[in-house]
Amino acid sequence: MVATVSTVAYLGLEARRVEVQCQLVPGLPNFIVVGLGDKAVTESKERVRNAIAAIGLSLPPKRITVNLSPADLPKEGSHYDLPIALALLGAMGVIDAETLSGYVVVGELGLDGRIAPSPGVLLAALHAGEQGLGLICPAAQGSEAAWAGHVEVVAAPGLLPLLNHFKGTAMLSAPYPGEVEAPVRTADLRQVKGQETAKRALEIAAAGGHNMLMAGPPGAGKSLMASCLPGILPELSPAEALEVSMVASVAGTLDGGRISRARPFRAPHHSASMAALVGGGLRVKPGEVSLAHLGVLFLDELPEFQRAVLDSLRQPLETGTVSVARANAHVTFPARVQLIAAMNPCRCGHLGDPALACARAPRCASDYQAKVSGPLLDRIDLHVDVNAVTAADLVLPPPAEGSEQVAARVAAARAIQTARYADHAIRTNAEVDGDLLETVATPDEPGRQLLAQAAGAMRMSARGYTRVLRVARTIADLSGSENIGRVHIAEALSYRRRAPVN
Repeated sequence: MVATVSTVAYLGLEARRVEVQCQLVPGLPNFIVVGLGDKAVTESKERVRNAIAAIGLSLPPKRITVNLSPADLPKEGSHYDLPIALALLGAMGVIDAETLSGYVVVGELGLDGRIAPSPGVLLAALHAGEQGLGLICPAAQGSEAAWAGHVEVVAAPGLLPLLNHFKGTAMLSAPYPGEVEAPVRTADLRQVKGQETAKRALEIAAAGGHNMLMAGPPGAGKSLMASCLPGILPELSPAEALEVSMVASVAGTLDGGRISRARPFRAPHHSASMAALVGGGLRVKPGEVSLAHLGVLFLDELPEFQRAVLDSLRQPLETGTVSVARANAHVTFPARVQLIAAMNPCRCGHLGDPALACARAPRCASDYQAKVSGPLLDRIDLHVDVNAVTAADLVLPPPAEGSEQVAARVAAARAIQTARYADHAIRTNAEVDGDLLETVATPDEPGRQLLAQAAGAMRMSARGYTRVLRVARTIADLSGSENIGRVHIAEALSYRRRAPVN
């Protein structure tokens, strides 16, 4: 007899069906697991053996073979423990194998029979719903799985309660979806003294989803303004919140099934490796650029990152996805992020200040800025020089306008874009390209002439030309203008990088 239980293998945000087949045949007692599993899958037979012993059962003195089909698909992770155990119990006749055929099963087993959480339960629940099946998962992740909608979820704390549930002696209650956390505004723009130009650029970046680079001396408020950005961005829509939660589920960071409406804000340290930033590793996991999907990726001290690590962001910033290629797998994660970066103008940080700048200026600045490649800088829409805050600025009272007022204007501009791109798979102006860009962002004649002159004088690339149009479209949306005029083009040009970095 062969007992079969369904589970999943995770490839990026895709859950692929895997059959766990268990067969008991006469012969020398042995327990083997085949099907291209990693170390965690190979070790699962010991966890399964002890978990079954913990509920008072022993394995039959037969040859036990567990096959994970399809055999050529790599299997990674500890979530195969529970489906292997249930397939084995089905082959032993302890549980009805026909009953198990209506469920997708995921979960890690402890030696005492407890069912421990494992990453990716939300993806497994969505996959089960697409297949018309139910889901068996750990009790700690029942609220996460319940977000999948009309899917029967059996969330069990242990192997014995799960068996009692299917025997009808002690039914498990259906879990409810986790809490929806409202965004919490932390830093407020009222805390920023002066820096009106930078705050205006931050508002434009938030309204259109544009990338932004702030350059200025230490203590000028670059990090503070970046931390204010989540407070002026609109909340995630329900569909976006689910999309972000799927990435968190695969990464194993979806705590208690709680889904947040706040946009992600990730700020990795400049010592981050390429795998940490764009994803990868022995077991491919999403990196910071994917964990910040539909949110903000803040890179402070930009030149201090390894140049190869920074250049690995060039493709994700352009396409909104990141593909991690391995010999045995090709995994794609979403990476539609808004890049906010900050840097000092030189290593000492005080270029232009004769009292504080080092004696190596301006060579110090050119060497330091050359750590960031020109192609990466060309993908940044807004370049802002943040000047040092003077003592006169510090003693001024807080600004009359804070994050709440700016957030209202940003929300109005985003509403215009939502209506404009309702028939397209586009959320913000920063994503518009091709013929659609020519349709929605064609400037009037004075604006077109100014842009043509500037493109030649600034030696602007085709990408730079496109990004100026996108920023101008956002500036026009903030002003409530349907047409893009010369004033909008002029402001957008003021945020472009003047000269390439060699």
